[in-house]
Amino acid sequence: MAAGWRGSARLVFLFQKHHSCISQSQNFNQFVRISLQFSFVVHSQKAMTGHPQTDLGLYKPPQTVRGMTELDRAAFSQTVSVPAIRIPTQVLNKVVKGLKKVALQRPGLKRVVEDHSEDGNTYSSKGEHRLLLLDPNNITYADSFGSEEAEALKAYGVPQEIHKYQLKLTYENLKSEEILRAVLPEGQDVTSGFSRVGHIAHMNLRDHQLPYRKLIGQVIIDKNPGITCVVNKTNTIDSTYRNFQMEVLAGESNMVAKVRENGVLYEFDFSLVYWNPRLSTEHERIVSLLQRGDTVVDVFAGVGPFAIPAARRGCEVLANDLNPESFRWLQHNAKLNKVDRKITSFNMDGRDFIRGPVQERLPALMKGSQKIHVVMNLPALALEFLDAFRGLLGPEPDQSLSCLDDNLPQVHCYGFSKEDDTQRDVVERAEASLKISLQGQCPVHLVRNVAPNKEMMCVSFTLPRGVLYSTHTQNRDISEEPCPKKQKCEDLTD
Repeated sequence: MAAGWRGSARLVFLFQKHHSCISQSQNFNQFVRISLQFSFVVHSQKAMTGHPQTDLGLYKPPQTVRGMTELDRAAFSQTVSVPAIRIPTQVLNKVVKGLKKVALQRPGLKRVVEDHSEDGNTYSSKGEHRLLLLDPNNITYADSFGSEEAEALKAYGVPQEIHKYQLKLTYENLKSEEILRAVLPEGQDVTSGFSRVGHIAHMNLRDHQLPYRKLIGQVIIDKNPGITCVVNKTNTIDSTYRNFQMEVLAGESNMVAKVRENGVLYEFDFSLVYWNPRLSTEHERIVSLLQRGDTVVDVFAGVGPFAIPAARRGCEVLANDLNPESFRWLQHNAKLNKVDRKITSFNMDGRDFIRGPVQERLPALMKGSQKIHVVMNLPALALEFLDAFRGLLGPEPDQSLSCLDDNLPQVHCYGFSKEDDTQRDVVERAEASLKISLQGQCPVHLVRNVAPNKEMMCVSFTLPRGVLYSTHTQNRDISEEPCPKKQKCEDLTD
């Protein structure tokens, strides 16, 4: 309870600290950013104190399990005394319903049990009564019942008399947080959180947790139906192929995952490609901007989380990824979802893709009326790749043509930022790559909070004509205003 109050106080402190900047800027993205910081604090509190529904006063772990590195399930068994109330069987269901808020909730545990005496004998051979086990965090004595529960008991003539029941708790009845808190050194934070990718649980364990990693992996499998493999990331994401080394902590070594996201089925080898289940909402947001007949240029396509939904929406897609495994699974997923005729895939470096296939097709696409969307989801480097568009179409074919006659591509470029003003940071980095000003021309969307001081952002803008044609990009100062756009950037978020 004390930890919960400390967490609440921390939230209030952070809110007060940032309240003035919210009021002054009235900036929605800044507000969301601060909210996510609050959320991170709450998550951190949960990691240290356990799940808020954990029965802190019920299970006292045996000292013998502290420091355990090989899981011994039998060592966690314990008999505890819990409160219970004696209910006539003829009104049992109705009373249990009225007391559901204070009933004991435990994995694999029956909350209604036989009515036994202290020596183990049944009070009534006819089974006229049953005991409802109660949560000791809510009920400790007869007067602990709230008005709602007291009225339910009175309505069915059940005395507010508390009995003690000797309950045997086993490993199966414990929650993962309780098990890990009992095993890991006291004072160290406990994590049972993971990202789920099909049958795989992906964890990022801290150094002090590594000696217990095999045990942690087995606990995750035991307590999460459908998880048959637990892995731990052993290094940072490789910026070339966007995959990382991982260690199998428990379960099978099958890395081929099947994932359904936003109604689309994907299959891929999780150990060889990049996949982040936390980007589901962002994939859906970008796809919602598309219309049938649009063209989507996906520069860092991965296994297809943007490309395949876009093709299903009726778009023509040019999808590229440097990783040969991503390229292979992209093609596989296109066929799996029956959109392979709508997707032309490439296995190239991002700049080569832009200055090759995209350069070849872009002039014809710009003459059409359907929109062109360029998606660049490589947050660690994508902003730097924007320089590939400078002078992409060479000299301007006809100086008399108006900018408004062109169907200019709309870019959605992702980047990480650790700066205080994340919006300004990503815009300035985009400008540095393009060598042109984008001020006032593009919205910036906060995708997610990666860490307390690291955020993933998406900057969207119409690619300036002054960037695409070399006659405009030569010796052009970044402070100069770009050519007027055919469509306002604000429209990109509709």
